[in-house]
Amino acid sequence: MTLIKSISGIRGTIGGSTGDALTPIDIAKYTLAFGDMVKEKGGKKVVVGRDARISGEMVQSIVIGNLLGNGLDVIDLGLSTTPTVEMAVTMEKADAGIIITASHNPKQWNALKLLNEKGEFISAKDGEKVLALAEKENREFPSVDQLGNRIIIQDYIQRHINEILKISLVDKALIKEKKFKVVVDAVNSVGGIAVPQLLNALGVDEVVEIYCELNGKFPHNPEPLTENLQELCAEVRRKKAHIGIAVDPDVDRLVFIDENGNPFGEEYTLVAVSDYILQHKKGATVSNLSSTKALKDITEKFDCQYYYAAVGEVNVVEVMKRVNAVIGGEGNGGIIFPELHYGRDALVGIALFLTYLAKSNKTVSSLRASYPNYYISKNKIELDPTIDLSMVMSAISKKYQKEEQNTIDGLKIIFDSGDWVHLRRSNTEPIIRIYAESNSEQTAGKIAQKIKSDIIELLKQ
Repeated sequence: MTLIKSISGIRGTIGGSTGDALTPIDIAKYTLAFGDMVKEKGGKKVVVGRDARISGEMVQSIVIGNLLGNGLDVIDLGLSTTPTVEMAVTMEKADAGIIITASHNPKQWNALKLLNEKGEFISAKDGEKVLALAEKENREFPSVDQLGNRIIIQDYIQRHINEILKISLVDKALIKEKKFKVVVDAVNSVGGIAVPQLLNALGVDEVVEIYCELNGKFPHNPEPLTENLQELCAEVRRKKAHIGIAVDPDVDRLVFIDENGNPFGEEYTLVAVSDYILQHKKGATVSNLSSTKALKDITEKFDCQYYYAAVGEVNVVEVMKRVNAVIGGEGNGGIIFPELHYGRDALVGIALFLTYLAKSNKTVSSLRASYPNYYISKNKIELDPTIDLSMVMSAISKKYQKEEQNTIDGLKIIFDSGDWVHLRRSNTEPIIRIYAESNSEQTAGKIAQKIKSDIIELLKQ
């Protein structure tokens, strides 16, 4: 069993021993610690929502009970998407939020994602504070007259959709005119409510639902990667649909399938939406170091500035605010559109993409063909806890010292050809991730394997 305690939240597998998995005791421990921090800052109100995974109701009960017992008021959204909870924090003028979701992880996982009063992931400093408070042995609790109050609000997904419909670059009338047929794979989680509800609100002519039951029984690996979406691809072809849409369990990652049943590419979700935004609103763009350089290409085409950020939504948001970016996100299908809110949001991504598709009069495949064609090879190496990662990074950096390098997040090496490789420790798993990009799939694979071999040799020493 696994329990990963990080500054961005608490993630673990359900079942097992206390301190070694996400057990009820661990859930209570970290919820109380977060509540303590909220109260220390003078806060009182916390928004809570969850995805539809099997353990969600159990975790939610513990989270809400401990917040109430700690004297905090709870706005309970029930089943909700991550971006919906983020928006609800500010719309309800709350002081914090907790999203109960393990995102793209398999069904045995769950997590507490922690939000500040802006509906954004808490800072590293606050994350460290929560981890420290969790180790308190003695804790004073409020009396019965000081217990928190629970308010249940069940329509927040619709409120979220209503805000999306107000965006000037979302054209509901034009989408309706195109009579789109869309197939949706929501991996039996909250996207099964949110995505069809959004598509109907946008005037989509026909919505074909696969795996949209809210039972948390993921029919395939829930990460929206090509190898996990073969049934969606087949259904798009069978139904002769205009587009297929896949989201992860908490609806902050977005992937498209073209009309021929071929993946658009998760890296190109952000590229396409950014292309549309920049046509109407010039400004900076941001993505993380592991994302495709196609976004840089597109941004510079509009004579705008592209910026790198360290991997992680909180890091991307920090840079976006600093440079006043008009669009940003991550190459895993994460769209951050600051006009709506500073969080990855598949729903706003869908609305913007369908508007662009309708305005362009192109098919999804022809739109994809209009972008630079790059390939990313994604690899990983399991870590032994005793490994000195800084030594590994230093040795690789020295070996490739003649190449351009970026060290804001692990090590990124950029070759003269424009190809690159990025290696970093994962924030959520005990592994080193190795991503490489080239305009040749074979070359990207070779670059990644070469660096992987270099690391393996170092670890043998």
